[in-house]
Amino acid sequence: MLLCTRSTFAQSTVTINASVDKKEILIGEQIQLTLDAKVSLGLHVSWFHIDSIPHFEIVEKREIDSSITETEKSYHQIIIITSFDSGMQRIGPLPLAVDGKDFFADSIPINVTFKPLDPKQDYHDIKDILDVRNPFAKYIVWSVAAVTLVAVFIVIYFMTRKKTEKVEQRKEVSRLTPFEEAIKSLEELKKQQFTKNGQVKSYYIRLNDILRLFVLRKLQIATMVKTNEELILQLKDLNISREQFSQMVQALRMSDFVKFAKYQPGENENEQNFDIIKSSVELLNTIEK
Repeated sequence: MLLCTRSTFAQSTVTINASVDKKEILIGEQIQLTLDAKVSLGLHVSWFHIDSIPHFEIVEKREIDSSITETEKSYHQIIIITSFDSGMQRIGPLPLAVDGKDFFADSIPINVTFKPLDPKQDYHDIKDILDVRNPFAKYIVWSVAAVTLVAVFIVIYFMTRKKTEKVEQRKEVSRLTPFEEAIKSLEELKKQQFTKNGQVKSYYIRLNDILRLFVLRKLQIATMVKTNEELILQLKDLNISREQFSQMVQALRMSDFVKFAKYQPGENENEQNFDIIKSSVELLNTIEK
């Protein structure tokens, strides 16, 4: 894909080329943006000043290469970028300053998409831990026995604490319906202002867990041990409109991008995903399992 801008003034010529190696990518996939310019000798060039591109993340900026002929000087640079914003996004127009005058390369449309869901794909449950026999066990019998004894005490401690927590949790949630508990948790999350304190990851983990716990209590769908993709496949069978389901999928996948891809969404995106989770709770509360 090649976009070109060519201008001539006072017997001098400026030619700008902007190109990408892909015009459609999956969200998070990298693409190569190539910038080329040819300028008549004697003109002062201020190269493209690119610190950020709306809706795109700059992964790598390579060095600017240049060459000179008898009449002109050529410039070449490659920039590796990616995007976590789905939909049709645009790069540019990007400005190149020549003798104090801006010349713009045309904008480049890039279609950023999600990987399509396959409803026929089987669930992938977490596999059990396999026991492996220790070939040196006969030499460390007492050490193994000691470690085992400590492990037993640790397991008993955590099992006792977990049972206590479950009892306390049952006592607490028994006073609230699943819907009331979810709305209350969302209100508390909003008051904590995680995103304004730089705790974006904690914010999305909590937002995700609120929806999961509500689905578990309201619809009796096992959610706490499922990945978001597996949860999406289960919710797909519910009586939800395409638009509402798509918004819910967007919010769940945004949680994964923040947790695993270290994506930093803007405050508007944070508020939008909060509203989506809240409206999803309100919608799912009307569904009878």
